[in-house]
Amino acid sequence: MRRGKGVIGIALLVSAVLAGTSACGGKSSTSDSARDGGKGGASTGASASARPSPTHPTGPPMLLDSIAPLDKATVGVAMPISVVFTNPVAASAHKNIEKHLKVSASVPTSGAWHWMGDKRVDWRPQEYWKSGTKVRLDADLKYVSNGSGRYGTHPYTHSFTIGDDVRADASVTGHTMKVTRNGAPVRTLSINAGSAQYPTWNGTMAVIDKQEKVHMTSCSVGISCTKGDANYYDLTLPWDIHLTQSGTYVHFSTGDTNPGSGSALGSHGCVHLSLSDAKWFYGQVKQGDPITVTGSPRAKAPADNGYASFNLSWSQWLAGSASGEQTTAAL
Repeated sequence: MRRGKGVIGIALLVSAVLAGTSACGGKSSTSDSARDGGKGGASTGASASARPSPTHPTGPPMLLDSIAPLDKATVGVAMPISVVFTNPVAASAHKNIEKHLKVSASVPTSGAWHWMGDKRVDWRPQEYWKSGTKVRLDADLKYVSNGSGRYGTHPYTHSFTIGDDVRADASVTGHTMKVTRNGAPVRTLSINAGSAQYPTWNGTMAVIDKQEKVHMTSCSVGISCTKGDANYYDLTLPWDIHLTQSGTYVHFSTGDTNPGSGSALGSHGCVHLSLSDAKWFYGQVKQGDPITVTGSPRAKAPADNGYASFNLSWSQWLAGSASGEQTTAAL
């Protein structure tokens, strides 16, 4: 089952204008007393090196919708840093904005920014983060232009930690999902994934968020709005791990209570677990943990459909960056 397309709700940062600019006047200084034939003269009182007050750009504010992950969060090894702007950013401003988005880490990490359209830019490491790494984003955007007449009004700082390396690998054809923690096998779960008509996205999708209950309707995702139709559903289901903004979840379904190769029922694109397995899996994963699906006839999830950045090769990722590969600053 799938829920309708939504925003990345867990990342909400600001929606109000953060105040204002301040102007600092240069401090005047007077020259030495005038000299006349070696005799002290009176001070002229004029400034010999007065500095003008700095000027700052004027215009409407460049606001942020969100920064993910949240400050002080603990996230998984596939979690990108995602910055979403309220208004479009001109391509001509990309490089300068990237310059003012400084990523620091306790473990030196190679990565890059990548623009997903004109309102979102994500930073991901070339490979998964190392578990235990401390990371900080300093978004020093005050007075920085978006290339369209808007300017940043405020700096932002987000610090977060990379937690245990928890991964799940789901095989659509094998009807299994293998869960590992820090490289060690933990458990293999029985699953059912999408049907031929509604296949599951392939590829790696980092967990967006999770909820104990989610209301899912077929109408909200364009499957069926007709009650009585074979593909119609309107259900509230438990233990939901959110994988894509288009509505992909790992969860329990009342229509597929005993998933696995024995039942082989197809979903509408989600990954189904038994009730006990869904509750157990819910307790294992966190935002940013990578869940990889293989064996589906569908393409890989687009990188901006949630946090699917690792579905792009490193060269593809760099193609969307204005400043290219960089190594994190020391933290």
